[in-house]
Amino acid sequence: MTLRLFFHRDDLKANVEVLECTPHENEFAVVLRATLFHPQGGGQPCDTGWIGESQVLRVVQDPDRIIHFVDQPITPGMAPIQVDEQRRQFNTRMHTAGHLIGHFVQAMGWMPTKAHHWPGEGRVQFKPAESAKDVDAPMVQHGIEQWIARDLPRLTSLREGAREIGFGELPAYGCGGTHVRSLKDLGTVTIASLSQKKGILSVHYHVD
Repeated sequence: MTLRLFFHRDDLKANVEVLECTPHENEFAVVLRATLFHPQGGGQPCDTGWIGESQVLRVVQDPDRIIHFVDQPITPGMAPIQVDEQRRQFNTRMHTAGHLIGHFVQAMGWMPTKAHHWPGEGRVQFKPAESAKDVDAPMVQHGIEQWIARDLPRLTSLREGAREIGFGELPAYGCGGTHVRSLKDLGTVTIASLSQKKGILSVHYHVD
């Protein structure tokens, strides 16, 4: 199983062992012993970057390994890896913003069901509980802005072997994604709109 260094480190550079590199259509599939690259999943896009001189085009989760697809072959052995900083920061901010929206709307009696933290497509979806209250965009905007102003710190924990992410006193969510160290790094989050269809509430958002 590939060791997920991004679970407990924010580093974007490391030296790791390349275990194998095999041709795959017009690309090469690379398996590392440990990786800083977040694969696509959990509503978050994958990281890109470099392994040695090879460009990492996409990263996917296999059942027990993380596969890095690159543009040119890599010789097995030790190699430097580097995650694209700009892409990682954006994806991290989008994912964290989604968590804050989840916390606020859940406190209003709605249960999170799905989240999509992609550029231009950010949304969190909820189904109503018996205690669900009316929610609008200004209300959600104000709530998350208060948390950002307090600069709540990220807290990472393990429960029954599963990684959980929380901020300050907010409840922790089970999550394999990347998140800002504290909410001051989140920047501006804009609640673009709310929509409701067949009882499902969708909160659409973006980060600037």
